[in-house]
Amino acid sequence: MLILLSDAFDAGLPGKLKKYGEVTDDKSRLADVEVVLIRSKTKVTREYIDSAPKLKLVIRGGVGLDNVDLDYAKEKGIIVHNTAAASSIAVAELAFALMIALPNHLPKADHTMHDGKWMKKELKRTELYGKKLGILGMGRIGTEIGQRAKAFGMSVIAYDPFVEKSNVAEMKSDIKELLGESDYISLNMPLTEETNGLINKESLAGCKDGAFVINSGRGKCVVEEDVVEALKSGKLAGFATDVWYSDPPENSPLLNAPNVIMAPHIGASTKENLLRIGEIIDDLIGKYVAEFHGK
Repeated sequence: MLILLSDAFDAGLPGKLKKYGEVTDDKSRLADVEVVLIRSKTKVTREYIDSAPKLKLVIRGGVGLDNVDLDYAKEKGIIVHNTAAASSIAVAELAFALMIALPNHLPKADHTMHDGKWMKKELKRTELYGKKLGILGMGRIGTEIGQRAKAFGMSVIAYDPFVEKSNVAEMKSDIKELLGESDYISLNMPLTEETNGLINKESLAGCKDGAFVINSGRGKCVVEEDVVEALKSGKLAGFATDVWYSDPPENSPLLNAPNVIMAPHIGASTKENLLRIGEIIDDLIGKYVAEFHGK
Protein backbone atom coordinates (compact mmCIF):
# COMPACT_ATOMS: atom_id res chain seq x y z
CA MET A 1 0.00 0.00 0.00
CA LEU A 2 1.35 3.43 -0.97
CA ILE A 3 0.56 6.41 1.27
CA LEU A 4 1.11 9.95 -0.05
CA LEU A 5 1.75 12.87 2.29
CA SER A 6 0.57 15.60 -0.05
CA ASP A 7 0.92 18.48 2.42
CA ALA A 8 2.96 19.31 5.52
CA PHE A 9 2.56 17.09 8.59
CA ASP A 10 4.61 16.35 11.69
CA ALA A 11 8.05 15.09 10.71
CA GLY A 12 7.57 11.91 12.72
CA LEU A 13 4.39 10.85 10.90
CA PRO A 14 6.06 8.86 8.07
CA GLY A 15 7.82 6.72 10.66
CA LYS A 16 4.52 6.00 12.40
CA LEU A 17 2.81 4.99 9.18
CA LYS A 18 5.48 2.81 7.59
CA LYS A 19 3.99 -0.23 9.33
CA TYR A 20 1.11 0.04 6.85
CA GLY A 21 3.22 0.27 3.70
CA GLU A 22 5.39 2.69 1.79
CA VAL A 23 5.10 6.38 2.69
CA THR A 24 6.09 9.06 0.18
CA ASP A 25 5.78 12.78 -0.41
CA ASP A 26 6.45 12.38 -4.14
CA LYS A 27 3.30 13.74 -5.80
CA SER A 28 4.36 12.39 -9.19
CA ARG A 29 3.40 8.93 -7.88
CA LEU A 30 -0.27 9.85 -7.44
CA ALA A 31 -1.40 7.21 -9.95
CA ASP A 32 -0.18 4.46 -7.61
CA VAL A 33 -1.43 5.93 -4.32
CA GLU A 34 -4.06 4.15 -2.21
CA VAL A 35 -4.12 6.62 0.69
CA VAL A 36 -3.54 10.37 0.44
CA LEU A 37 -3.08 12.71 3.39
CA ILE A 38 -3.88 16.37 2.81
CA ARG A 39 -4.33 19.60 4.66
CA SER A 40 -5.74 22.79 3.11
CA LYS A 41 -3.31 23.22 0.21
CA THR A 42 -4.10 20.10 -1.83
CA LYS A 43 -7.40 20.22 -3.72
CA VAL A 44 -8.92 16.80 -4.25
CA THR A 45 -10.97 17.72 -7.28
CA ARG A 46 -12.63 15.51 -9.88
CA GLU A 47 -9.49 15.80 -12.00
CA TYR A 48 -7.27 14.90 -9.04
CA ILE A 49 -9.37 11.82 -8.30
CA ASP A 50 -9.30 10.74 -11.95
CA SER A 51 -5.50 10.97 -11.78
CA ALA A 52 -5.45 8.52 -8.87
CA PRO A 53 -7.20 5.34 -10.05
CA LYS A 54 -6.03 3.33 -7.01
CA LEU A 55 -7.10 5.93 -4.45
CA LYS A 56 -9.32 4.49 -1.71
CA LEU A 57 -8.85 6.76 1.32
CA VAL A 58 -8.41 10.52 1.76
CA ILE A 59 -7.67 11.97 5.19
CA ARG A 60 -7.77 15.71 5.70
CA GLY A 61 -5.54 16.82 8.56
CA GLY A 62 -7.89 19.48 9.89
CA VAL A 63 -11.59 20.26 9.93
CA GLY A 64 -12.90 21.71 6.66
CA LEU A 65 -13.52 19.44 3.69
CA ASP A 66 -14.36 22.13 1.15
CA ASN A 67 -11.13 21.27 -0.71
CA VAL A 68 -12.44 17.77 -1.43
CA ASP A 69 -15.10 16.94 -4.03
CA LEU A 70 -17.08 14.79 -1.63
CA ASP A 71 -19.79 13.81 -4.12
CA TYR A 72 -17.32 12.56 -6.71
CA ALA A 73 -15.24 10.80 -4.06
CA LYS A 74 -18.37 8.96 -2.90
CA GLU A 75 -19.23 8.08 -6.49
CA LYS A 76 -15.77 6.56 -6.88
CA GLY A 77 -16.01 4.64 -3.62
CA ILE A 78 -13.34 6.71 -1.90
CA ILE A 79 -13.57 7.07 1.87
CA VAL A 80 -12.99 10.61 3.18
CA HIS A 81 -12.18 11.54 6.78
CA ASN A 82 -11.08 14.67 8.58
CA THR A 83 -9.42 15.02 11.98
CA ALA A 84 -11.91 17.45 13.51
CA ALA A 85 -11.26 16.41 17.10
CA ALA A 86 -7.59 17.39 16.89
CA SER A 87 -7.62 21.05 15.96
CA SER A 88 -10.14 22.63 18.34
CA ILE A 89 -7.70 23.96 20.93
CA ALA A 90 -5.15 25.24 18.41
CA VAL A 91 -7.71 27.16 16.35
CA ALA A 92 -9.55 28.47 19.41
CA GLU A 93 -6.34 29.81 20.95
CA LEU A 94 -5.43 31.67 17.76
CA ALA A 95 -8.95 33.06 17.39
CA PHE A 96 -8.86 34.28 20.97
CA ALA A 97 -5.39 35.74 20.51
CA LEU A 98 -6.73 37.74 17.56
CA MET A 99 -9.70 38.85 19.63
CA ILE A 100 -7.36 40.13 22.34
CA ALA A 101 -5.04 41.82 19.85
CA LEU A 102 -7.76 43.83 18.08
CA PRO A 103 -8.94 46.13 20.90
CA ASN A 104 -5.41 46.38 22.32
CA HIS A 105 -3.90 47.48 18.98
CA LEU A 106 -1.00 45.09 19.51
CA PRO A 107 0.35 45.00 15.94
CA LYS A 108 0.28 48.79 15.68
CA ALA A 109 1.82 49.21 19.13
CA ASP A 110 4.63 46.86 18.19
CA HIS A 111 5.54 48.22 14.77
CA THR A 112 5.33 51.86 15.87
CA MET A 113 7.72 51.09 18.72
CA HIS A 114 10.11 49.58 16.17
CA ASP A 115 9.75 52.81 14.18
CA GLY A 116 10.82 54.81 17.23
CA LYS A 117 7.34 56.21 17.94
CA TRP A 118 5.72 56.50 21.38
CA MET A 119 1.94 56.26 20.87
CA LYS A 120 0.83 55.98 24.48
CA LYS A 121 -1.91 58.59 24.07
CA GLU A 122 -3.00 57.62 20.55
CA LEU A 123 -3.65 53.92 21.18
CA LYS A 124 -6.96 53.75 23.02
CA ARG A 125 -7.65 50.28 24.38
CA THR A 126 -10.93 48.63 25.33
CA GLU A 127 -11.44 45.56 27.48
CA LEU A 128 -13.00 42.20 26.73
CA TYR A 129 -14.35 42.04 30.27
CA GLY A 130 -18.09 42.65 30.37
CA LYS A 131 -18.49 42.54 26.60
CA LYS A 132 -20.76 40.17 24.66
CA LEU A 133 -19.29 37.58 22.30
CA GLY A 134 -21.48 36.18 19.55
CA ILE A 135 -20.29 32.87 18.13
CA LEU A 136 -21.44 31.72 14.70
CA GLY A 137 -20.85 27.97 14.57
CA MET A 138 -21.02 26.28 17.96
CA GLY A 139 -19.08 23.10 17.29
CA ARG A 140 -15.85 22.03 18.96
CA ILE A 141 -13.93 25.20 18.11
CA GLY A 142 -16.80 27.54 18.96
CA THR A 143 -17.20 25.80 22.31
CA GLU A 144 -13.49 26.18 23.11
CA ILE A 145 -13.66 29.88 22.23
CA GLY A 146 -16.75 30.29 24.40
CA GLN A 147 -15.01 28.71 27.38
CA ARG A 148 -12.10 31.13 27.05
CA ALA A 149 -14.48 34.08 26.72
CA LYS A 150 -16.21 33.07 29.95
CA ALA A 151 -12.84 33.03 31.71
CA PHE A 152 -12.32 36.63 30.55
CA GLY A 153 -15.64 37.72 32.03
CA MET A 154 -17.51 37.97 28.76
CA SER A 155 -21.11 36.93 28.20
CA VAL A 156 -21.51 34.46 25.34
CA ILE A 157 -24.32 33.94 22.85
CA ALA A 158 -24.24 31.65 19.83
CA TYR A 159 -26.05 30.70 16.66
CA ASP A 160 -25.84 27.29 15.05
CA PRO A 161 -28.80 25.68 13.24
CA PHE A 162 -27.51 22.23 14.25
CA VAL A 163 -27.00 22.94 17.98
CA GLU A 164 -29.89 23.38 20.38
CA LYS A 165 -28.07 23.68 23.71
CA SER A 166 -24.63 24.73 24.92
CA ASN A 167 -22.98 24.68 28.33
CA VAL A 168 -21.07 27.88 27.59
CA ALA A 169 -23.44 29.99 25.48
CA GLU A 170 -27.01 31.14 25.26
CA MET A 171 -28.21 29.78 21.93
CA LYS A 172 -30.04 32.18 19.64
CA SER A 173 -32.52 31.04 17.02
CA ASP A 174 -32.12 34.20 14.93
CA ILE A 175 -28.75 35.19 13.49
CA LYS A 176 -29.89 38.80 13.16
CA GLU A 177 -30.51 38.97 16.90
CA LEU A 178 -26.99 37.68 17.58
CA LEU A 179 -25.36 40.18 15.22
CA GLY A 180 -27.28 43.09 16.71
CA GLU A 181 -26.27 42.25 20.28
CA SER A 182 -22.63 41.25 19.92
CA ASP A 183 -19.61 43.42 20.68
CA TYR A 184 -17.42 40.67 19.20
CA ILE A 185 -18.41 38.16 16.54
CA SER A 186 -16.46 34.94 16.09
CA LEU A 187 -16.92 33.05 12.82
CA ASN A 188 -16.31 29.29 13.07
CA MET A 189 -18.49 27.94 10.28
CA PRO A 190 -17.72 25.48 7.49
CA LEU A 191 -18.12 26.73 3.93
CA THR A 192 -21.51 25.66 2.61
CA GLU A 193 -24.11 27.12 0.28
CA GLU A 194 -25.76 28.67 3.35
CA THR A 195 -22.60 30.20 4.83
CA ASN A 196 -20.95 31.40 1.61
CA GLY A 197 -20.92 35.21 1.85
CA LEU A 198 -22.99 35.17 5.04
CA ILE A 199 -21.18 38.24 6.38
CA ASN A 200 -22.07 40.79 3.73
CA LYS A 201 -23.32 44.34 3.36
CA GLU A 202 -26.81 43.44 4.59
CA SER A 203 -25.75 41.39 7.62
CA LEU A 204 -23.05 43.90 8.56
CA ALA A 205 -25.67 46.66 8.57
CA GLY A 206 -27.44 44.73 11.31
CA CYS A 207 -24.33 44.52 13.49
CA LYS A 208 -23.80 46.61 16.57
CA ASP A 209 -21.91 49.81 15.76
CA GLY A 210 -18.20 49.40 16.54
CA ALA A 211 -18.28 45.60 16.64
CA PHE A 212 -15.19 43.47 16.06
CA VAL A 213 -15.26 40.39 13.79
CA ILE A 214 -12.82 37.46 13.99
CA ASN A 215 -12.85 34.82 11.27
CA SER A 216 -11.18 31.48 11.97
CA GLY A 217 -13.67 29.48 9.89
CA ARG A 218 -13.52 29.90 6.13
CA GLY A 219 -12.51 32.96 4.13
CA LYS A 220 -15.45 32.86 1.75
CA CYS A 221 -17.94 33.12 4.61
CA VAL A 222 -17.35 36.87 4.38
CA VAL A 223 -17.62 39.24 1.44
CA GLU A 224 -14.27 40.97 1.76
CA GLU A 225 -15.27 44.15 -0.08
CA ASP A 226 -18.26 44.62 2.24
CA VAL A 227 -16.09 44.10 5.32
CA VAL A 228 -13.63 46.73 4.06
CA GLU A 229 -16.46 49.24 3.54
CA ALA A 230 -17.74 48.57 7.07
CA LEU A 231 -14.24 49.16 8.44
CA LYS A 232 -13.82 52.41 6.52
CA SER A 233 -17.21 53.72 7.67
CA GLY A 234 -16.54 52.76 11.30
CA LYS A 235 -19.45 50.32 11.38
CA LEU A 236 -16.83 47.71 12.31
CA ALA A 237 -14.09 48.71 14.73
CA GLY A 238 -11.83 45.90 13.60
CA PHE A 239 -11.54 42.65 11.68
CA ALA A 240 -9.11 39.78 12.15
CA THR A 241 -8.75 36.73 9.94
CA ASP A 242 -6.66 33.62 9.57
CA VAL A 243 -8.57 32.35 6.54
CA TRP A 244 -8.73 33.52 2.94
CA TYR A 245 -10.36 33.01 -0.45
CA SER A 246 -7.09 31.37 -1.50
CA ASP A 247 -3.82 30.47 0.23
CA PRO A 248 -2.06 32.86 -0.10
CA PRO A 249 -4.64 35.59 -0.82
CA GLU A 250 -4.61 37.19 -4.25
CA ASN A 251 -5.51 40.88 -4.50
CA SER A 252 -7.60 40.78 -1.33
CA PRO A 253 -8.93 44.24 -0.40
CA LEU A 254 -8.29 43.33 3.23
CA LEU A 255 -4.54 43.61 2.67
CA ASN A 256 -4.79 47.42 2.61
CA ALA A 257 -7.84 47.94 4.81
CA PRO A 258 -7.78 49.80 8.14
CA ASN A 259 -7.93 48.05 11.50
CA VAL A 260 -7.27 44.58 10.16
CA ILE A 261 -5.09 41.86 11.69
CA MET A 262 -4.10 39.06 9.32
CA ALA A 263 -2.53 35.63 9.77
CA PRO A 264 -1.41 33.17 7.06
CA HIS A 265 -3.85 30.31 7.87
CA ILE A 266 -1.87 29.08 10.89
CA GLY A 267 -4.82 28.18 13.11
CA ALA A 268 -4.14 24.44 13.13
CA SER A 269 -0.35 24.71 12.90
CA THR A 270 0.75 24.13 16.47
CA LYS A 271 3.31 21.49 17.34
CA GLU A 272 0.82 19.84 19.68
CA ASN A 273 -1.96 19.80 17.11
CA LEU A 274 0.21 18.24 14.41
CA LEU A 275 0.97 15.44 16.86
CA ARG A 276 -2.74 14.99 17.60
CA ILE A 277 -3.51 14.94 13.88
CA GLY A 278 -0.87 12.27 13.38
CA GLU A 279 -2.37 10.11 16.12
CA ILE A 280 -5.83 10.31 14.56
CA ILE A 281 -4.45 9.57 11.07
CA ASP A 282 -2.61 6.54 12.45
CA ASP A 283 -5.85 5.28 14.01
CA LEU A 284 -7.91 5.89 10.84
CA ILE A 285 -5.44 4.11 8.57
CA GLY A 286 -5.19 1.25 11.07
CA LYS A 287 -8.96 0.78 10.96
CA TYR A 288 -8.96 1.01 7.17
CA VAL A 289 -6.22 -1.62 6.86
CA ALA A 290 -8.01 -3.93 9.30
CA GLU A 291 -11.25 -3.68 7.33
CA PHE A 292 -9.99 -3.80 3.76
CA HIS A 293 -6.64 -5.58 3.98
CA GLY A 294 -7.52 -8.08 6.69
CA LYS A 295 -4.63 -7.12 9.01
